[in-house]
Amino acid sequence: MDLSKPSGPHLDARTWPGVLAGYHRPSTARSILEIAVTVIPFVALWVLIAVAVVNGHWWALVLTVPAAGFLVRLFMLQHDCGHGALFPRRRANDWAGRVLGVLTFTPYDYWRRTHAVHHASAGNLDKRGVSDVHTLTVHEYMALSRWGRARYWLYRHPVVMFGVGPAWLFLCQHRLPIGLMRAGALPWVSVLATNLAIALLTAGLIWWLGLFTLLVIQLPITLMAATAGIWLFFVQHQFEDTHWSEGRDWSFPHAALHGSTHLDLPPVLRWFTANIGVHHVHHLSSRVPFYRLPDVLRDHPELREVGRITLLQSLQSVKLTLWDEHSQRLISFREARSVG
Repeated sequence: MDLSKPSGPHLDARTWPGVLAGYHRPSTARSILEIAVTVIPFVALWVLIAVAVVNGHWWALVLTVPAAGFLVRLFMLQHDCGHGALFPRRRANDWAGRVLGVLTFTPYDYWRRTHAVHHASAGNLDKRGVSDVHTLTVHEYMALSRWGRARYWLYRHPVVMFGVGPAWLFLCQHRLPIGLMRAGALPWVSVLATNLAIALLTAGLIWWLGLFTLLVIQLPITLMAATAGIWLFFVQHQFEDTHWSEGRDWSFPHAALHGSTHLDLPPVLRWFTANIGVHHVHHLSSRVPFYRLPDVLRDHPELREVGRITLLQSLQSVKLTLWDEHSQRLISFREARSVG
């Protein structure tokens, strides 16, 4: 039986990982091409902006917007490396991921370890707190003190979630392996080596451009890309009909299929985000290379409508902050007050 072929619309969640295994084979040539068409334009845009700004053409800073888009795509390529999905060999994935991590300000081995925890526990109420958007149940929120509720409200506020949060994560938290102090030497080596490479690259750019010019260019690119990345991560699991369950009832395939969105983006955004919007398929089988995810939807159209939300609909997810265990859906603070 060819598992890459459609097998009917009534497959349950437990069957999909086996079906999707037929899509695991990455192409080295295709992956190198995808890296090239992302790295080369990113570097070219960065140099063009720098040369223009040095010569007084400040209008060139508008090009930081597409540069941020390419940086998002670089992170998504690094993300595929972390899952062993970009190249057939693990060593190739790891070293490509480490190099890309210097550009994305993300220490590869540290991030890979925490992200693996996310995949192994997404939707499990008993295993929250590592590499996820912290989400309380209505009961847990109501049991907090007034100060505790205020802190959670502040954490979930859009200004913090998509403004302060991304800046803290990529500029500060990634500089130390917080949360992995007992995970061995590799996270420390990864963080320190990435920091050293960033420091050397930064020193060279300061020598060429000066500190002010470097900050004027790099900070907007980094912060816009970080905000876009956090937004994507947020809407991929924070939607009204997502799935959460306690450990005894939790099932990996069910949580992957029903706890992740199919964020149906316009084609240009699909390219810049490396198809990460097909997130339910990615969680079911993270070894599928990003460029094969559209093949999955083509061959298995029954997956297209599972968890599907549009870009406009995803904006409504911001207000969803608490898991209501009775209605089995995410609700807003306002709805929680009426429930309580």
